[in-house]
Amino acid sequence: MGILLLLPFFLIRFGLLSLLNKEAVGRAAYFAPLQGNEKTACIFYQISNIAIFVYILFLKVSYTPAWLFFTGLAVYIAGVILLLVSVVNFATPSENGINKNGLYRVSRNPMYVAYFVFFLGYVLLTQSLILLALVIIFQISAHWIILSEERWCMEKFGDEYVQYLKRVRRYI
Repeated sequence: MGILLLLPFFLIRFGLLSLLNKEAVGRAAYFAPLQGNEKTACIFYQISNIAIFVYILFLKVSYTPAWLFFTGLAVYIAGVILLLVSVVNFATPSENGINKNGLYRVSRNPMYVAYFVFFLGYVLLTQSLILLALVIIFQISAHWIILSEERWCMEKFGDEYVQYLKRVRRYI
């Protein structure tokens, strides 16, 4: 059952994104130049990413207690919807390259937020503390990746991006 819950993630993140804009797939996979602790964070990011996907292959959904199952299902569905919307918004940045479409008006990183919500729903559905630990490691290391992306964007887009930083929160 665990692998079936991953299908929407892969279909949206890779399938839909490549249908909407093949260049966007490359942009989503791009890592900004890393400095200092960001390099270590990137290693943790990659390892935790792989570990999450491998570990999920062995998980099963737990239907009891019912309140936890339904809470997990609601959070999971919210994560799928957030991922869908953020991918659609990501596929079409403005002409200057700074993405201010849809969810990017309220969060500079809605795809990372969507990943967290999606996998938190997964944690609740499977009641796996190991998966929770992996997701937390992933999110902490992703924060360092995001910091490197923001630095790169400030260098590339200058004052316009700095103004965007002031108007839009990093997460939510």
